[in-house]
Amino acid sequence: MEQPSDTHDSSAVSSATLEYYNQRAEGFREGTRDHDVSQNIAALLQHIEATPPFTLLDFGCGPGRDLQTFKRLGHTPIGLDGSAQFAQMARADSGCEVWQQDFLALDLPAQHFDGVYANASLFHVPGGELPRVLRELYATLKPGGVLFASNPHGHNEEGWNRGRFGAYHDADTWRRYVTAAGFAELMQYYRPAGLPREQQPWLATVWRRPRDC
Repeated sequence: MEQPSDTHDSSAVSSATLEYYNQRAEGFREGTRDHDVSQNIAALLQHIEATPPFTLLDFGCGPGRDLQTFKRLGHTPIGLDGSAQFAQMARADSGCEVWQQDFLALDLPAQHFDGVYANASLFHVPGGELPRVLRELYATLKPGGVLFASNPHGHNEEGWNRGRFGAYHDADTWRRYVTAAGFAELMQYYRPAGLPREQQPWLATVWRRPRDC
């Protein structure tokens, strides 16, 4: 992994990573269209204690695959992505509302969502910015709301990987970040299911915003 001097330069992180996805948007949509993330969707929904339909934020919705699933299940999903190409695709493919927002410059409504679904997205946030972003996700959840996050895990390295920025935390470090933002841990698991740990690159975690906050 490349470790340039501007690793923590938020403007460089955003512009380069978004350009990477904008240039590859169609290929990314085709390459991920059939990925089975039903385990992740179920992990979020089963922990939400509100009365359905749920209002959900698909944080890093990409081309809108999971927005379509949430909509089919009867919920009210809103997508968010920094990529203009992804936001356009997601609106067209899902028919859902989609906000084009940089992860590092969010403008989210307070206590609006029953759940936030961050599938393969938060690892693009540098460690120096992650506490603030997690606090913003906490604030946009209703008390008792649920955050789902799935990220590629590693040994706490971060930097550029073939044109896009990534931060690869181990489970303990990730837990410290999210609990420091005020969340209570509900569950964690590695993916894909049924494989040896060395063949499970994804760490999925589920968290609740406490009701008394």
